[in-house]
Amino acid sequence: MSLLPTHLPTPEGPGSVSQVPNLPARFTETFTSRYVDTGDLRLHAVTGGEGPPLLLLAGWPQTWYAWRLLMPSLAQDFQVVAVDPRGVGLSDKPLGGYDTGTLARDMVALMDSLGHQRFALVGHDVGMWTGYALAADHPDRLDRLVVAEAAIPGLSPSPPLFGGQEANDRLWHFAFNRLTDVNEQLVSGREQLYFGRQFATKSAKPLPDYAVQHYVDTLAADPEALRSSFEFYRALDTTIAQNQKRRTRRLSLPVLAIGGAENMGTSVGETMKLGADDVESLVLPECGHYPAEEAPEAILSALTAFLAPYRDR
Repeated sequence: MSLLPTHLPTPEGPGSVSQVPNLPARFTETFTSRYVDTGDLRLHAVTGGEGPPLLLLAGWPQTWYAWRLLMPSLAQDFQVVAVDPRGVGLSDKPLGGYDTGTLARDMVALMDSLGHQRFALVGHDVGMWTGYALAADHPDRLDRLVVAEAAIPGLSPSPPLFGGQEANDRLWHFAFNRLTDVNEQLVSGREQLYFGRQFATKSAKPLPDYAVQHYVDTLAADPEALRSSFEFYRALDTTIAQNQKRRTRRLSLPVLAIGGAENMGTSVGETMKLGADDVESLVLPECGHYPAEEAPEAILSALTAFLAPYRDR
């Protein structure tokens, strides 16, 4: 059942289903872009499929498009909702609200508007932060949680300032992204250099050039998109304080934690075991930070098995 209002326009600009490159065959026969008014903001979601609802949350600096290779197969068993969170893609870009407590409430409001009371969630990177917050703050809403390729500030141990070279290469953007204004000034006009380097250095298997260009173009097209991309990190003081409280309320739902062998590896599962009791850990070989695009068949197989009890109910 859909509770969507009918007066909202159909998203048709860059970033909508009709304006992204190289989608899988017949993708648009199943999936459509739509705006959803949650009451506080307007979110862009790509929806399609049959079955119980499954929410997909991508990470920084990506959009719903990160899930494109998985979505057709997932739609055979689930009502798929791939969303641009606040500040991302075609969704509204307010000045504040980028702490994970607010981001989790956004997702609950989104699913309410779509008529979904209980759902499963797959979150990657910042989407993993939001997934953890949603499971902790709204335990009655989630049936199962899949998380991939992130540490969780306030739950994971904080790395030292003077860590090893490998850790610095992987994490230096955290400090940079938290700056107030100078990061926008430095990156504006150099989006290809900054974000292109993120994709190049964190993937074991290079992402297609067209995908990287799409993400970069999305951030370069609007100063508000660039600003918003940093707001998730600028809100980390609030998110860390929230997570320090959340870790006292351990998660009881089943959790699948996925790491790329060439990036986070087993540390994703180790992080989730600090806050959850029922954690299954999976490490994908020859995979870096972007499993949905680097290893779509492997992650699809893992999702199919882990979500089967939820699907069959």
